[in-house]
Amino acid sequence: MKLLLAGGGTAGHINPALSIAAYAKKMDRDTQVLFIGKRGNMEETLVPKAGYDMEYIDIAGFRRSLSLQNISVIFKTLKAARDCKRIIRSFEPDVVICTGGYVSGPVMKAAYACGVPAIIHEQNVFPGVTVKLSQKYASYIATSFEDTKNHLKRKDKCVFTGNPVREEILSADPVLARSVLRLDDRPFILAFGGSLGAARLNDAVTGYIAEMVKRDDVQILFGTGKRNYDAVMADMKQRGIDLERHKNVRVRDYIYDMDMAMAAADLVIGRAGAISISEITALGKPAILIPSPNVAHDHQLTNARLLEKNGAALVLTEDALSGASLKEKVDALLSGRGTLEQYGRNAKKFGVTDASQKIYELACSLVRK
Repeated sequence: MKLLLAGGGTAGHINPALSIAAYAKKMDRDTQVLFIGKRGNMEETLVPKAGYDMEYIDIAGFRRSLSLQNISVIFKTLKAARDCKRIIRSFEPDVVICTGGYVSGPVMKAAYACGVPAIIHEQNVFPGVTVKLSQKYASYIATSFEDTKNHLKRKDKCVFTGNPVREEILSADPVLARSVLRLDDRPFILAFGGSLGAARLNDAVTGYIAEMVKRDDVQILFGTGKRNYDAVMADMKQRGIDLERHKNVRVRDYIYDMDMAMAAADLVIGRAGAISISEITALGKPAILIPSPNVAHDHQLTNARLLEKNGAALVLTEDALSGASLKEKVDALLSGRGTLEQYGRNAKKFGVTDASQKIYELACSLVRK
């Protein structure tokens, strides 16, 4: 099979595409894979690092407010569509799979124009603009949540697949992970706000730690994000938090061994992006979700509320976020072990561990047609 993939801008769009590519190669080592992306985006680093070839187009997203820059975006989009047609005619893929982001738009349109079957994948509950505009070009719309089809006109094209989760996350052993991380029997909390970090979340977690170290009854690994690490360390020093003394608190700028950390965690504190939600539910981890308010259509809040409604997570919005409110949520979950375990079981009900397989099988069905 010759597989053309596109999706970029953020890891939330790129990692699912990489997971699909890896599964396709696993099933058939002769599978040929080509990516389309944009220079300067994360895919320029992540895709070649994973060993895949890549073609680049010049594309930009529309501003949601009136702006003269949108005029240049229109011209870039038209040229990008022509470039995508050229790439498709040269590579001659059997199937195109797009995983969202504005890079996917011209690729989906070009695939349709060239008569190549295409699948577009939506990671969030509420579909993004690109997916909404591309649904008419898609043979299938793969969704990560059952409820997503209710927000799309072409419900007949929707297939619930889940969101592809990295194999290393799925296969990590919790017992081994706790040993590798040198954890004891106290509850272990994993807190992070993404690769770059989230200032408001960091402030709240630091405030929680300031109270928690007085008791030393839990263990915590805190990923601050690279741009916020120095500020967090200065804040901790000002609050009198001595990390040399309190060995149960570990602070890193970036958590490189996320597979180990997620496997070992008794409770996860973090944002409610699609990747985080998928990993948390696939592993059945109780979570306190702090949705970012700075995303399109407030989709992180939608993601988080869905889990909250089903007893799979607690939600804390930024307007109510503080060290004290976070401590209250943590204590509520840790006060009874049964409560923590019930949230984990409920989260697991939403977990999908075979999303890459399902999307690959959809691609194979299109090839057979």
